[in-house]
Amino acid sequence: MLSKKTKYGLKALTYMARKESKAPVLISEIAEEENISKKFLEIILLQLKNSGFLGSKKGKGGGYYLIREPEKITIASLIRVLEGPIAMLPCVSLNFYEKCDDCKNEETCSLSKLMIEVRDSTLKILENKSLADLTQSTITSL
Repeated sequence: MLSKKTKYGLKALTYMARKESKAPVLISEIAEEENISKKFLEIILLQLKNSGFLGSKKGKGGGYYLIREPEKITIASLIRVLEGPIAMLPCVSLNFYEKCDDCKNEETCSLSKLMIEVRDSTLKILENKSLADLTQSTITSL
């Protein structure tokens, strides 16, 4: 299940990507339009800025803006930044691998094999969907 942080991050980025102008967008505008707490959104957008997805401008005409084109931002990359691993078990994570404490042998673990299938299926979708895909969706809310 996605956390509210990830859900709100995706909603905020989708809002920015839908804007015809590439001008910076105020946090208060996004918060109001997407019904997100302004304080919580500030934390999320700062994390996305520090991860290289957003830029910011201070002062008059300031706010946050996308650094990359929406077509080049995969949903998987955003989820990893906001949520962490996509895999359901640490022993099958591609980017955040950790050995499970209770597992004697990963090679023979049936749960591991199942979770690899789940991870791969999930990644197939998330790596092939971009922020641009969310903006074109007929679904207006996440």
